[in-house]
Amino acid sequence: MIKIVECVPNFSEGKDKSVIEAISGAIKAVSGVKLLDVDPGADFNRTVYTFVGEPESVLEAAFQSAKIGTSLIDMRNHKGEHARMGALDVMPFIPIKGVNQNDCITLSKRFGKRMAKELGVPVFLYANSAIKSDRIKLPDIRKGEYESLEEKFKDPSFKPDYGKPIFIPKSGATATGAREILIAYNINLSTNDKTIASNIAGKIRTSGIIKKDKNGEKIIKSNGKPERIPGRFKFVQAGGMMYDENMAQVSMNLLNFHKVSMHNVYEAVKEEANKFNIKVTGSEIVGLVPMEALLLAGKFYSKKEKIDNIKEEKLVEIATEKLGLSNLYPFLPDEKIIDYMVEEKSKLISLNIKQFLTELASSSPAPGGGSVAALSGALSSALSAMVCNLTIGKDKYQDVEKDIKKSLKKIEKIKSKLIELIDLDTNAFNEVIKAFKMPKKTEEDIKKRKNAIQKGYKKAAMIPYKTAKTCQMILDIAQLLVEKGNKNSITDVAVSALMANSGVKSAILNVKINLGSINDQKYVKEISKELTEIEKQSDIQTDKIMKNILNQI
Repeated sequence: MIKIVECVPNFSEGKDKSVIEAISGAIKAVSGVKLLDVDPGADFNRTVYTFVGEPESVLEAAFQSAKIGTSLIDMRNHKGEHARMGALDVMPFIPIKGVNQNDCITLSKRFGKRMAKELGVPVFLYANSAIKSDRIKLPDIRKGEYESLEEKFKDPSFKPDYGKPIFIPKSGATATGAREILIAYNINLSTNDKTIASNIAGKIRTSGIIKKDKNGEKIIKSNGKPERIPGRFKFVQAGGMMYDENMAQVSMNLLNFHKVSMHNVYEAVKEEANKFNIKVTGSEIVGLVPMEALLLAGKFYSKKEKIDNIKEEKLVEIATEKLGLSNLYPFLPDEKIIDYMVEEKSKLISLNIKQFLTELASSSPAPGGGSVAALSGALSSALSAMVCNLTIGKDKYQDVEKDIKKSLKKIEKIKSKLIELIDLDTNAFNEVIKAFKMPKKTEEDIKKRKNAIQKGYKKAAMIPYKTAKTCQMILDIAQLLVEKGNKNSITDVAVSALMANSGVKSAILNVKINLGSINDQKYVKEISKELTEIEKQSDIQTDKIMKNILNQI
């Protein structure tokens, strides 16, 4: 997904599984949306849903879940510990990737308007969407909760932003708005003294600590509120808590990680902990985290250690290590990073090497040679990318760095394409098999089946054709790396070239076997001619590269 919005609606039902599942089903039914988490709380009698997707899809899923939730939940019978004012209590929209707060403000307003119009529920705008200053904070709108709504609607100042100021006993009212993503983050301390954790929390959180006189009494201001010493950071809520009987934690919510992120508070807590002669032993992320927050930490620590040109995966590794995210239990990026969870992983490339080889060795005809050809090219491109990265940043190769960086961008795109082709080849073969299984009872059935088979064979031929052409593109970059790349990695370039050429030849064989089943002879002749030229050029380039390398070693 190019654009990702997260939505975290809170529904006032945490006990009835049928209602909880019905709301989940409404979200899942919307194309382009992925439901990441459903967190019901029986005591709170509240369920928090987390789903992501493209903006328009998320907006539709938000409305459909609201429609189901408000139809099934009756607030007249609702009791729970958590503050609430409606069946759908709150519907926040959060920018994750390729969108900003203004985009999410627009989404929240469109949602609020539609909910009020079609479902008849009064809707209030809060957080960054708030039109009135006294509605920015949700507790200010929700004060008195569901039970006070009927009386509050009599006050003209409590007019909802959308809908009529009329109390709806069954559904109550809803708040919607745009806000930054909240990161729930805890930092572990080498002490079982909760008061130390609470003290450190007071030093770093926005609200700070209450100021006291020499007798230890609170200093009260003229407005009757205690005077406070501000904490080190804005956008941080924090308190001390116990993880277990042996370890205290500074538990916090980071309200705007773009301005105050995990590494900022982690380093600050380390400084404060030293004052108590204790250490920070690691940290944990509660729930999910956006990739960008980890990349910020990875860049901070890599810069500190003067490491440049690090890829995304490595930055995540550095952040995980430096923040001690695996201190309590393994930090699994695929299960914790929102961006990774959004990615629709295909069958083959989501397997580990052992699983892939087992699948390949099975009696199933797919995956087969076409997928292996694409894998060969992907391995080749990864090797060339490695040589690029081992060249960039080295004083000896400063004169060619611009060319190498340009090549790195190209090879990364090639690698991504070939990874995609691993699965596409298997999918294309399966479409041919599907066509053969079509009914053939009537003349019309036979005609449709024949056309589907021919269409399937053409697609099955075009996928390895693309693989061959893409693999050949690697050889242009390998040639440049032989001439300008890091000489210590020249044999890696050789392996890259050989794997690329193998990918070309293997893919071409898979094209040819499919061409033999295609009736369109003009098409077959044109593709065959192109294949001959691709293979010829690939052999010439590979021979040239290998001769050059062998002369240098």
